[in-house]
Amino acid sequence: MKTLVFSEIDQIAFIKLNRPDVRNAFNSEMIEELTQTFLGLQARTDIKAVALSGDGKVFCAGADLNWMKSMVNFSLAENKKDSEKLYEMFAAMKNLDLPIVGLVHGAVFGGALGLVACCDYVVAETGTKFCFSEVKLGIAPAVISSFVLDKATPAVKYFMTSAEVFTEVQGSQLGLVNFAGSKDEATKDFQRVLHLYKENGPMAVRRTKKLLRELANLNPNQHKDVTTGLIAELRVSNEGQEGIKGFLENRKPSWKA
Repeated sequence: MKTLVFSEIDQIAFIKLNRPDVRNAFNSEMIEELTQTFLGLQARTDIKAVALSGDGKVFCAGADLNWMKSMVNFSLAENKKDSEKLYEMFAAMKNLDLPIVGLVHGAVFGGALGLVACCDYVVAETGTKFCFSEVKLGIAPAVISSFVLDKATPAVKYFMTSAEVFTEVQGSQLGLVNFAGSKDEATKDFQRVLHLYKENGPMAVRRTKKLLRELANLNPNQHKDVTTGLIAELRVSNEGQEGIKGFLENRKPSWKA
C-alpha cells in the first residue's frame, strides 16, 4: 500500500496513515486503501483488535488539497459518486466487528473526525487540536455527520456549524476522546486498551460489538429475542464453554497468553 503502513503484532492489526508530507490528508488512494483494509479485516478471525494512528506531526488534516482541486470541475453526479466512496470507507470501519483503538496527535481536522467517530476507543495526546473545518470552505461535514452524531453528545453540533477549534479536553467532553495525556501517557493507555482486548474471548468481543450496533437499529420489542438468543448461542459455543470452564477450574482460557 502507498498511503498506509500495515503490520500485525501479537494478533493486533496496526494501521498507520502514511502521508506525513501532506499531514496524512485523505486522497482517493488512501480512501480506497482504508476501505479495502477494513473490509479485509472483517474476515480475519485471528485478529483481536485494530490499532489506528498517523505518522508524522499530525494524525490527519482532513482532505488533501490536490484531491480537492481535482473535484472543482466535477459534475453533481461525479461529486455524489466520489462522496459515496468516502462514506463507504467510514461504513466499512464502523461495521467492522473488531474493536478499533485510535491514537491521535497534533491535529484532527475535517474528515479525520470521521475516523475518530468510528473508533471504539480514542487516545489523544495533550495539545491535539480538533476542528470540523468544512464550513470554512463553504461545504458541510456531511459525509461524516451520521458517524459523528452516533458517537458524540448533541453539543458537537455547535462545533460542526462554527468550525471552532477545540482541544482534547473538549473532545473528551463531547464523547469523541476517551483518554488524553502526554505522549508517554497516551502511548501507555493505547497499549493498555489493546492488551485488554487481547485478554478477552475474541469471538465474544466481535459478537458484542455487532450486538450493540444492531440494538441501536432495532425496536425495543425485538431486544428480548436478539439478546437472549445471543447469550444462549455463546454459552454453548466452544469459546463460551472454554471460558466458563476456565473460570470454574481457576485456570486461564486458551486464548490468554
